[in-house]
Amino acid sequence: MSSRRLIVTAALAASACAGNGRVRALETRLAAVEDQAKRNDAELRATLVRIEAQLASLVVTVAAGDDRDALDARLEAISQRLDKLAAARPPARPARREPDPAKVYAVPVDGDPVRGKADALVTIVKATEYACPFCEKNRAVLDQIVADYPNDVRIVYKDFVVHPQTATAAAQAGCAAHLQGKFLEMDHQLWERAFKDRRFEPAFYETLAGELGLDVARFRADMNGVCVAEVQQDIAALTMVGVNATPGFFINGRFLSGAQPYPAFKALIDEELAKARDRVKKGAKKKKYYDEWVIKPGLTKLEPPPAAPAP
Repeated sequence: MSSRRLIVTAALAASACAGNGRVRALETRLAAVEDQAKRNDAELRATLVRIEAQLASLVVTVAAGDDRDALDARLEAISQRLDKLAAARPPARPARREPDPAKVYAVPVDGDPVRGKADALVTIVKATEYACPFCEKNRAVLDQIVADYPNDVRIVYKDFVVHPQTATAAAQAGCAAHLQGKFLEMDHQLWERAFKDRRFEPAFYETLAGELGLDVARFRADMNGVCVAEVQQDIAALTMVGVNATPGFFINGRFLSGAQPYPAFKALIDEELAKARDRVKKGAKKKKYYDEWVIKPGLTKLEPPPAAPAP
């Protein structure tokens, strides 16, 4: 028996029942919900919870002259309609799997844009896109990291486009600027002028390229040529290790999801930096640290979920 059926049964068995006015109000609200269900399932889910709570509270003293049998029948009809609505709801989507934060993932970085020193012991790979408000929000945190760890942390930028109609061309523009050595300058302009002004047309990116002193003809050719494949390769590489949303970060291969506050980054950075310094003291090559301690031992793809136990 469903929870709402139990509620109604309890109400019917009690010595009191809902008054006509409150039942009419509930029936009116339910009719509106049934109409809304045709348009918006999220609203339906929330409203069903509220109606069930209202139904549970409808045990009140019957006003003089109320027809108990008629009220009971109306409550039963409401219960049946709620059951029908609940049965029509699509099943909840399964939670998306993400990389395991306790494991190390071998995210390739060769050829990608970098902010920071090449021999930094901690590498943060950022999965990002230029239509993502949380990616923009997180920029200040990354600026603080660079200021606090100028010699020890580098940031590597990889495109992960989740809004292709809006963000694909911007990702290709960043790639084309990178090929002319101006990625960080273009990245700044894409956030400050394209994202904030909602200007996502390729012609505007060419304007930005000209203002940055790039060869615009080459920029255009790269944007529509080699960078198409480059962006797709980034997406494929990140998808292999389980990225499914932006922003996402790998700190020496360890995953951190979303626009986290500075302390969340600092905790992982300090932990990885301490391990790296200890390994360097024992003979690890600083310039090869990422390759030796992240790429070589790291997982190259998201592991399959554990098998369900046998019955």
